[in-house]
Amino acid sequence: MGADEFHRKADGTREPDPTLGKNVVWRRDPATVEPVPRDPFEQLRDELDSSLREPEQHLKPRRQRVVLADPKQAVTTLRARVELEEQTTWGEVLIQDLARRQLRTGVTVAAVVLLVLGALPVAFFLSPTFAMTSVVGVPLAWLLLGVLPFPLLFVAGLLYNRRAERNERDFVDMIES
Repeated sequence: MGADEFHRKADGTREPDPTLGKNVVWRRDPATVEPVPRDPFEQLRDELDSSLREPEQHLKPRRQRVVLADPKQAVTTLRARVELEEQTTWGEVLIQDLARRQLRTGVTVAAVVLLVLGALPVAFFLSPTFAMTSVVGVPLAWLLLGVLPFPLLFVAGLLYNRRAERNERDFVDMIES
């Protein structure tokens, strides 16, 4: 094949072959291809392989079971997820247990916050000298009631959030195991 067959001329410039970058197989003329002599051992091996394969063609292929994952884990995980998605009684019990734990956590944090903040007015009432104490010209009661609740509520929120996330992680671990 000459260079003219690979390129076309357009306006005096050569364009690339349209088959460039494609998997094009150039076929040779079978008359010009010389046969490669086969090794006698290859011929013998091919004959033996073909004679051994002939009886197997009449037999049914043996069935094989393929296991892609541990069936115990997949069944329980799948079962728990199906129970939750279909909202069966067992799934409702699991959800109620999670909600009960979250509620218990919230009530506990709220009780601690109310106890601390509720104890301040009681302490001021029971000890008038404590209520009259001043720091840098500002009464201690004003500082404790005006400044203390903010960091206390922030810390209580962080603690509640961490505990709630731990409850949810435990729930997910229970479902997936």
